[in-house]
Amino acid sequence: MDLIAAADAFSTHLTQVRRLSPATVRAYRSDLRDLSDAVGAASLADVDLETLRDWLWRATQRGDARSTLARRAAAARSFFAWAKDEELISIDPSLRLIAPKRGRTLPAVASQDGMQRLLDAHREAATDGDPIRLRDHAILELLYGSGMRVSELCGIDVDDLDLDRAIVRVLGKGAKERVVPYGIPARDAVGAYLTRGRTVLSTRAERAAPAVFLGARGGRLGPRAVYSLVAHALGPIIGADAVGPHALRHSAATHLLDGGADLRAVQEILGHASLGTTQIYTHVSSERLTATYRLAHPRA
Repeated sequence: MDLIAAADAFSTHLTQVRRLSPATVRAYRSDLRDLSDAVGAASLADVDLETLRDWLWRATQRGDARSTLARRAAAARSFFAWAKDEELISIDPSLRLIAPKRGRTLPAVASQDGMQRLLDAHREAATDGDPIRLRDHAILELLYGSGMRVSELCGIDVDDLDLDRAIVRVLGKGAKERVVPYGIPARDAVGAYLTRGRTVLSTRAERAAPAVFLGARGGRLGPRAVYSLVAHALGPIIGADAVGPHALRHSAATHLLDGGADLRAVQEILGHASLGTTQIYTHVSSERLTATYRLAHPRA
């Protein structure tokens, strides 16, 4: 079997059997396409360890980031392990493949005061009743108030919301469902949007979508629109140009821990499979603690 055909079958396996997120499947598929471009028309059985090492070396020469190299090595290992299990190859060439460890950087986080100013400004802007401003305020409040992912936010339907109990049911990575709480400001903003904003937007489509958040034409709002909203609103607060909805998730997690929340509770709220993923936010909090100490203590 040629590499492209095997990669297509592997992508189907990731989607239907392992139930990975569409973004992860696209990333792995892109990595395998890059491998196919590097090796040419070689069949699956022709790829050996040296071929894979040369592929990663070329990516290094291209200037690919360490995180990209690490992901590509992981994609290759997962792909060839699957191919061996499916008896498409007799030997897994990726067993001894090593890539640079992914560099771990602290996430960009907004200050609590900065978030307060941002949300107050959007609440004030939404008082004119404009449906888009009502929607945007609700999105920012809910992303920050719940810490959910942008894909989860775009995927929620009206029936997933419980305004009385201030909780929402979301579908996370690996099709894992969880219930996430959010605060009173988010509840009020979402309630105002549903009553005065969504009702207007839903009339702009021939068939009303069940989604909570709708676009200007009445269809389900996509992640790209949310990225644009957050980048415009949050970029000046954080002081970074490339900032997206994940920065609100980072900020929510950090502020929860700063306020004394239990690490495992934060893990459940965020939907992290591993506690180690959540622990990065303890480093962010300790960085802030150190900075405060340096500024305030006379013997610092």
